[in-house]
Amino acid sequence: MDLAIQVCSYLLGLVLELLTIRAMIRGGYKRYPLVFGYVITFFLTTVVEIPFAVAYYRNKGSPAAADNYTWWYFRDEAVLQFLIFAVVISLIYEATSKLASRRMVRLGLISGAIAFIGISFIVHYHPVPGRSWGVWFTAWLSNVKFCAAILDLALWALLIGSREKDQRLLLLTCGLGLMFAGEAIGESLRNLSSIRRSHLIADIGGVLVLVSNMAFLYIWWRAFRLPDAFKSKNAAGS
Repeated sequence: MDLAIQVCSYLLGLVLELLTIRAMIRGGYKRYPLVFGYVITFFLTTVVEIPFAVAYYRNKGSPAAADNYTWWYFRDEAVLQFLIFAVVISLIYEATSKLASRRMVRLGLISGAIAFIGISFIVHYHPVPGRSWGVWFTAWLSNVKFCAAILDLALWALLIGSREKDQRLLLLTCGLGLMFAGEAIGESLRNLSSIRRSHLIADIGGVLVLVSNMAFLYIWWRAFRLPDAFKSKNAAGS
């Protein structure tokens, strides 16, 4: 079941990532370079991770397979999490470009987020000789993800309160929100499964993470698929 979920995630993800890249090349990558960079990086890390993930799930008793998969997974996850954090900040800059108080809003949100991440790093950074660095790093990375989710929520509030509705920006923010919410619930279920030793709960959590990630990619693809339609809507509303 774990292997099936992982394979479905990779196959569907690669298709949606390629569709989104293609749609952005046709229009949108110049306005959203960090979004474009994130999708490309997402695609590349997926391609690199596939053979190690398949080897791990097919040979769960192999320490070498587990070590290889863990090595790549943590590094890919770190790169993607920090990129998505940068993406959210770039979208906040885009959303506040017409606000009179944009400097104050940007400074407050971004400085608060950076301070939170820095303090969280200090709290969690406890390297122990002979113990995997992934223990403290995973906890810290979860806080980075949580911080990005809060920023995305603030971004959504800014967009909803704006008189001029940027449909594409709304869709990008909505997609991020779905991904953050689905991953948070899915990871909670996985943690619960380890406590209750229930493989079913772990599978439900894995499926939820898969669905939320696919919904996120699908919404981003739709956001860039018809650029002319979005421009006309924005022009009509302004």
